Amino acid sequence: MSRKVYVHIGAPKTGTTYLQDRLALNAKSLGEHGVHVPTGMPVHSPGMFQFRVALDLLGQDWGGEPGHAAGTWDSFVRRTKRRSGSVILSHELLAPAGAASVKRLKHDLRGSEIHVVYSARDLGRQIPAAWQETVKQGKGWGYRRFLDKLTNDRIWFYQAFDLPAVLSTWSAGLPPEQVHVVTVPHHEVIAERPDTLWLRFCDAFGIDPAWAPADSWSVNPSMGMAETALVRKLNRRVKRTARRLGGADELVHRLLAERQLASRPSQPVRLAPRMHPWALEQAERWIEWVEESGVHVVGDLDELRPRPVPEKEWADPDRVSPREQLEAALDALSAMTDEAARRSDPDQQLVRRVKSQVRRMRQQQ
Repeated sequence: MSRKVYVHIGAPKTGTTYLQDRLALNAKSLGEHGVHVPTGMPVHSPGMFQFRVALDLLGQDWGGEPGHAAGTWDSFVRRTKRRSGSVILSHELLAPAGAASVKRLKHDLRGSEIHVVYSARDLGRQIPAAWQETVKQGKGWGYRRFLDKLTNDRIWFYQAFDLPAVLSTWSAGLPPEQVHVVTVPHHEVIAERPDTLWLRFCDAFGIDPAWAPADSWSVNPSMGMAETALVRKLNRRVKRTARRLGGADELVHRLLAERQLASRPSQPVRLAPRMHPWALEQAERWIEWVEESGVHVVGDLDELRPRPVPEKEWADPDRVSPREQLEAALDALSAMTDEAARRSDPDQQLVRRVKSQVRRMRQQQ
């Protein structure tokens, strides 16, 4: 039985939310062409199942009740070994995996041709997006502190973004043609051809785009400066520490940060000009590693070089005016009020959630 396993390891903030949702929406049609996106029980989406697969492989337990990920890695292995053609595993948690986890993956999937796919984006765009992501997930730290932790303490996001370190671990023992680097295009490229990144992913996975016709509207949007400042303060006020599925935390994360506040017109968070030389130095190191390794590149390596932000166009995200924060807070309060009015009947709320899940499952069939 001939089988390829494509392990997409991130990096985070490189279109992974869109990719994973589009794979899930087209799981049935892809399967008809020998490209499989495994899931667990019917009530679980492929995305949730693969999130738990990644957690279990890494020995982590986050985002749900204790033990919610236990056994999912072994389940994924069993399902994979029953398939021929191609199998895709995709989650950005995998990027900074340690050598032991990577070795286990390759051992448990022996007999398969393993391909590693890593999507990379320049740090000029990545770093602001990463800071906002930590705030959405419960952090209350400021931008300056985040930058200091990123560059000095090598926090999780740095480990996930450090292309040479990530791919040195994941590519061990693999021929370079089985390691694929997908670069994230700049805005003007996407404006001209919105599906550019999707087509690049298809190239890396060996997918004919015609096999996945259903598009996705799922994205992980960024907030502006005022909105991020508001959520930072809200995190500290309600003592958010780590994101769990459901409850008040889900309201802050999904309703406010990703829907209401992300849609407001606001000044964007940009890379601090003082950080540009460091970010450019990292990019040159990445590009040198890729060129010397001979791995397969989909896109343009020049897209990994950050673009400088002129001093006059940069504003400090830690110094947002009270008026801007007040306007964001009023919009947030309005959204929360509307949501509270809709949730007057808990039983009906549960019914709506179940019906929504059933509709999504039917779309994937």
